[in-house]
Amino acid sequence: MKAIKNIIMGIAALSMVATVNAQDKEQKVEKEGYKFTMVNEVPVTSVKNQYRSGTCWSFSTLGFVESELLKADKPSLDLSEMWVVRNAYIEKAIKYVRMHGTINFGGGGAINDNFEMMEKYGAVPESAYPGLNYGTEKHVHGELDVLLKGYVDGVIKNKNHGLTTAWLKGYEGILDAYLGEVPKTFEYDGKEYTPKTFYKEVMEMNYDDYMMFSSYTHHPFYKQFIIEVQDNWTWGNVWNVPLDDMMAVIDNALENGYSVAWAADISEKGFSWKNGVAIVPDVDLTDLSGTEKEKWEKLTKKEKRASMYSFDEPVPEKVITQEMRQKAFDNYETTDDHGMQLVGIAKDQDGNKFYKVKNSWGTEGHIYDGYFYASESFVRYKTMSFMVNKNAVPRKIRKQLK
Repeated sequence: MKAIKNIIMGIAALSMVATVNAQDKEQKVEKEGYKFTMVNEVPVTSVKNQYRSGTCWSFSTLGFVESELLKADKPSLDLSEMWVVRNAYIEKAIKYVRMHGTINFGGGGAINDNFEMMEKYGAVPESAYPGLNYGTEKHVHGELDVLLKGYVDGVIKNKNHGLTTAWLKGYEGILDAYLGEVPKTFEYDGKEYTPKTFYKEVMEMNYDDYMMFSSYTHHPFYKQFIIEVQDNWTWGNVWNVPLDDMMAVIDNALENGYSVAWAADISEKGFSWKNGVAIVPDVDLTDLSGTEKEKWEKLTKKEKRASMYSFDEPVPEKVITQEMRQKAFDNYETTDDHGMQLVGIAKDQDGNKFYKVKNSWGTEGHIYDGYFYASESFVRYKTMSFMVNKNAVPRKIRKQLK
């Protein structure tokens, strides 16, 4: 009997070990997270860091411009984001004062701002205008933004019953102090340039070669409209196309070696910078009250994970429709949030489509060295607008735009 008892105890122990090992194995699988395989990728320059400045629009679009130059077989450039920011601040102040302070004023901006500023003021490399003239090694604009806003508000509220001829010069003095004085000339590759000659002769870019797109139903499709977001202070136009056409433009660009300057909302719970993933879990599947335990227990493991916004493994995502996009825009759920650059198409371990996104939050300690992966559902749902080279637009869509 003792031998039989020992055998039973041994079997029980082995069974317990097997159970523990299976649980450990399951936990390890659960902690693997998303795994991505690139399908195609476009040339890019290094990831930059906007740090504590609301200037993502400049970083993302200049990253896009640098990729455009690489595709055109031009030398790799590191362009000055703060040069564009400085000139946008000037133009923004002029319009803000002209509009009696009734438009948005701050560090934010839109994708098209970069080309608007480069066309007027030219461009410079980072070495010619780093924009760090206030004692820090990274961009910290809290003090600068408060000073600029207070200055222009003071100009508008002044008791002189009219503007002086000195207000703009005084405003530029603040920019000189914080970002640095304007370089009249600088040297690049052994030759002297002005900002305008550098833009024309070295970069050789043409704003007319680029198009902006969005997809909303409160304006007619295949027409242009001024997208109603706060940071669109230049009142820039976008082409309005159906959702499937919008995605076709993005895909066609990336599949043919063109990147995409991308403005999107990343305030959703499905966006995780820590995990390097942006998804739209199908939470409607698990919208349960505490009394619905039986229904909850019938859900699959993936459905349960989706309800908790877990990033341990791929989860079911919502099927995004045109109506869902519009509702989120109208209800302020999709807002003017962040500028980034789409640089490739990838698939996760389950074969789901994702887009590789170049961000401007630096690389230090990040899981994907400054990049993250946005699911197809996320891009369909949270894209506000984007810019592409006109040659990246499918011919069929260009024909409809006439």
